Amino acid sequence: MRSPSFPGFWVERTPVHEAAQRGESLQLQQLIESGACVNQVTVDSITPLHAASLQGQARCVQLLLAAGAQVDARNIDGSTPLCDACASGSIECVKLLLSYGAKVNPPLYTASPLHEACMSGSSECVRLLIDVGANLEAHDCHFGTPLHVACAREHLDCVKVLLNAGANVNAAKLHETALHHAAKVKNVDLIEMLIEFGGNIYARDNRGKKPSDYTWSSSAPAKCLEYYEKTPLTLSQLCRVSLRKATGVRGLEKIAKLNIAPRLIDYLSYN
Repeated sequence: MRSPSFPGFWVERTPVHEAAQRGESLQLQQLIESGACVNQVTVDSITPLHAASLQGQARCVQLLLAAGAQVDARNIDGSTPLCDACASGSIECVKLLLSYGAKVNPPLYTASPLHEACMSGSSECVRLLIDVGANLEAHDCHFGTPLHVACAREHLDCVKVLLNAGANVNAAKLHETALHHAAKVKNVDLIEMLIEFGGNIYARDNRGKKPSDYTWSSSAPAKCLEYYEKTPLTLSQLCRVSLRKATGVRGLEKIAKLNIAPRLIDYLSYN
């Protein structure tokens, strides 16, 4: 155990933690000015910055960062304040943390900031993270990719952002694809969106099941998958899938740099 004189000595929650979590910015500022440590950690390695970020307390996040709070500190689960800000869906906190150098792709053993944004359903946070280089294929052993998470939680706006940015629609977690998730939650709009981006309706998971095997006979999701199993994609749909595969991740950005007509970019995007 660290010495009690060490700034990071493990203690219970401090007044700094409490003020940060509750958004009491005036009290927090007074504590900082009186010399309180902004990097004090609890027994589970929670810093005041974690506490403020998880509650979306932007003013407190700003005060802590300005006072020298460690922007990429990890708690006992390995999560950083940026992960917590994404979990809260606070775009303001996310922007503040990024402006202070928070890593968008920290080497974690748990869900990435992009996973957390997809869990919270904040498409704005998802878009911002992608814009600053978030790894679309970051893989968590429990959740799979961010696309898996967004589909499992039925956050269609997040799914749309991920797919338009070039996320691999057929990425697998134990051979389970995003389309399996969409079938399990029985979301027809989600199923159609994934298929439009080349989702493999014949993919089998580790139990040997196709997405359609997770639907009830004669239900709307079952009929939707049955339709696509019997009806090949149209030429325009196949062209869109092929173009996206050819351009790779962030394909729309590459096409835009080539000054190709905006109409083509609109064609490749899912509206």
